[in-house]
Amino acid sequence: MMEDPQTSCGCFECIVAINSDLQGVIVVNREYTGMTPIGMKFSTLAGSVGGGNQTPGFIGVGRQFITSKKFIRADGGLARVVWMPKDLKAALREDLQERAKELGLPDLVDKIADETITTDADELAEYLAKVDHPALRMSPMGMF
Repeated sequence: MMEDPQTSCGCFECIVAINSDLQGVIVVNREYTGMTPIGMKFSTLAGSVGGGNQTPGFIGVGRQFITSKKFIRADGGLARVVWMPKDLKAALREDLQERAKELGLPDLVDKIADETITTDADELAEYLAKVDHPALRMSPMGMF
């Protein structure tokens, strides 16, 4: 995701974006129109990721890929996800929980923040520390 991000034509359902301060990633879906903790909406992110661009720290994906064993595997996988919109989390909850259990992180899904918790980067950092999110203990991602 950091060194060799995949290209996207623009028809992706979700964007995965690094939050380098927290060593985690946010995932935002096309239907979510609000602000994200990295200070950009989906539409702004899509302008950087779509059209075949390779932007380190940002990738376009399908929503089902988020629960795949291959999801940003080289960068720590699902354990890196620190924020996603509540509707996306609810739609994927069962598969996210199953995948988290496979990773030995049965409570991970409840540690992933959403817009009902915060869309502010500083508040997100406080929340992640409070819930002891595993991304905070992971090594730095790639170039950042």
